[in-house]
Amino acid sequence: MLPSAAATTSAAIPLPLLITGVTGVPGYNALPYFQSRFPGKVFGLRQADSPMTGPAVLACNAEDGDQLARLFDRHQFAAVLNCAGNCALKPCELDPQLAWRINVEGVRNLLKLTVARQVRLVHLSVDLVFSGQREGGYRETDPTDPVTVYGKTMVVAEQEVLAADPMACILRISLPMGVSFNGHAGAIDWIVSRFKKGRPATLYFDEVRTPTFTDCMNELYEAVLRRGLSGLFHAGGPRRLSLYEIAQIINRLGDFPAELLMGIPRREAGPIPPRAGNVAMDSSKLAAALGFEPFDPWPLDDAHVPTDRHWHRHRPHGEPRSFEVLYDLLAVNRRRRLRKTG
Repeated sequence: MLPSAAATTSAAIPLPLLITGVTGVPGYNALPYFQSRFPGKVFGLRQADSPMTGPAVLACNAEDGDQLARLFDRHQFAAVLNCAGNCALKPCELDPQLAWRINVEGVRNLLKLTVARQVRLVHLSVDLVFSGQREGGYRETDPTDPVTVYGKTMVVAEQEVLAADPMACILRISLPMGVSFNGHAGAIDWIVSRFKKGRPATLYFDEVRTPTFTDCMNELYEAVLRRGLSGLFHAGGPRRLSLYEIAQIINRLGDFPAELLMGIPRREAGPIPPRAGNVAMDSSKLAAALGFEPFDPWPLDDAHVPTDRHWHRHRPHGEPRSFEVLYDLLAVNRRRRLRKTG
């Protein structure tokens, strides 16, 4: 791996930059990264009913085209990193119209502005555009076949972007591993929020993802913006883990009671929402386009990868385990942080 994704080219990033969906895990972690890199030139966009505040955080629903246009007029954005979307699986199943309004109509409104004004667009999609009925390794050329309303709306959003803007870049991400705005969203915070309250968490043996540190994702976004990369790319990490294995790691490193973790096959899940299977992505096309591997494995240490379904019950003597250790090892890419500070 090269020293830094962002450092591999000196091309200027288009500024000002708008990051949408800053209350979600990808956007929430990208905003301070880019604001520290480009002070005064980076804005965040949140839904109008969100309580989030902060420097250059703007309130606007993307599905409100007129208000969105006024923001573009006022700030003259040169690039957009679109992290917005309703990814809550069950609410999307129960209210497909809401999912469509946010995940599709919001993208359409954004495209009307970015295309007409020649604004650079990087759009985030997701691995759940696939059903996971095969054994993972999905490539960009594989047909989409989502099993959820969320996945179906993300497919339509991808099609809208590809049809409207051939210069845009679509990154299909998996599970972004980092902290969340509300403290209980995203893979890490949701599982931790259950365990901290002494509540069980039930995860699936056979839903497989390719998680990535948000630190890696932030550097990837910058590299893509600098290089003007266009087209569709898979952006999943190199390590394949089931949701159950991810929860095992969090349970053990956080030193939570082992009995709080429950595991079942997805066939035993309720009908809402339907569960995808092995949606692990092959991201070799992205690495080839960049000229380097953009992702470290999550978790970094092979010793933190479960070896069986009872792995989390074993607590080796001398292994650091605590709430603080969990976040230091799993929500932060220590390898990249040490490189920056060293």
